[in-house]
Amino acid sequence: MSRSEENVRLTVGDAELTVDPGHGCRVSSLRIGGVELLRQGERYGCFPMVPWCGRTANGRFRNGDALHELPLNSPPHAIHGTGRDTSWHPAHTAADLAEGRASFYYDLAEPWPYEGRVTQTFELTGDGLALGLSVETYGDSFPAQAGWHPWFHRNLGGQDARLSFDPAWQEERGADHLPTGKRVDPLPGPWDDCFGMPDGVDVTLTWPEQLELTVKSRGTWVVVYDEQDEAVCVEPQSGPPNGLNTAPRLVTPIDPLELTATWSWVRL
Repeated sequence: MSRSEENVRLTVGDAELTVDPGHGCRVSSLRIGGVELLRQGERYGCFPMVPWCGRTANGRFRNGDALHELPLNSPPHAIHGTGRDTSWHPAHTAADLAEGRASFYYDLAEPWPYEGRVTQTFELTGDGLALGLSVETYGDSFPAQAGWHPWFHRNLGGQDARLSFDPAWQEERGADHLPTGKRVDPLPGPWDDCFGMPDGVDVTLTWPEQLELTVKSRGTWVVVYDEQDEAVCVEPQSGPPNGLNTAPRLVTPIDPLELTATWSWVRL
């Protein structure tokens, strides 16, 4: 196994984080006091969504006059970016790991049509995890998005998790699973939906009598997916699904895309 494919384990107090750089630089495990918080399996854990989040309509987006087509990995759309299917390289030192920090990068390549670099950082403490993503270009400006897709266990051995958040609006979802462009008052779940939180993402998952975990981000968009019995997904991201087309955020040589998020927890 090459160095870039070796799992990296961070331990601080009773918190243990495992990152799998060879498999999309996903968090493959987060254990608190020996209890696994993330659904296990090659599709799960928590993976980065980059250089786009959610579905891109019909796998197509424009950058100026240029029309680009992406592989339809969730026909008829392209979903969740290419970073989760890529092997990432370590950018940390042994001293960083000893202090609970790790960082990784990969260079953008086909099928993404622009050159650049993506960096992901992790910092574990005894009661939280700080995540960072950045996207920079090596030349041409291009639209991009970044975010995370964690699969939190719905049940940790007691009662099911309870979700609490107060979004300003919900993006109306069309039959094609894409936002229609209309904002509506938040509807009851179950959800596979995008919500706007203009003061920053702030969502709490509570496993009664066990653990409370809060997801925060300075990003103003969050997708909540809880249609599966096994897991609840709380996905902070820099833009809405299909945002390469509807809300493009340009990465330029002087203005990289940067997004941070924190997971903080307390025992109950």
